[in-house]
Amino acid sequence: MKHASTKTYGHEIGLSCAFRQWRAESHCRLLHGYAIAVRFEFETDELDVRNWVVDFGSLKSLKGMLEDTFDHTLLVAEDDPAIDTFMQLQSLGLAAVRVLPAVGCEKFAEFIFGATETWLGANGYGPRVSLASVEVREHGANSAIYRRA
Repeated sequence: MKHASTKTYGHEIGLSCAFRQWRAESHCRLLHGYAIAVRFEFETDELDVRNWVVDFGSLKSLKGMLEDTFDHTLLVAEDDPAIDTFMQLQSLGLAAVRVLPAVGCEKFAEFIFGATETWLGANGYGPRVSLASVEVREHGANSAIYRRA
């Protein structure tokens, strides 16, 4: 692709979520959380009539999906053996649970990538614009990137 643009929703916007790696033998098996950051890389061979890859102003609904999924939520893997306990926390009004196929930076990046590809098509960007990658950062030292195959 000839042109690329990036959009970052940084740690400061407050995508504060908690999760656990239930298969881990380390302290990562315990609930812990981060204010994650998400970086998108969009690409195209053909700019739009304004000479843009994407109109950043049009990304509000994509940001809304991030907020709904990751802002003050408890992310639970669909195969977590404690899922019933987490769902009980939600029923008691103690957590906003979001069940995902899997959790962790790598899986969050993959999940966001798939949702964003769907969003691009539904919002008139496909097939002109494609998503090259999504990076999810836990903090300054750790991140995971999911790239187009």
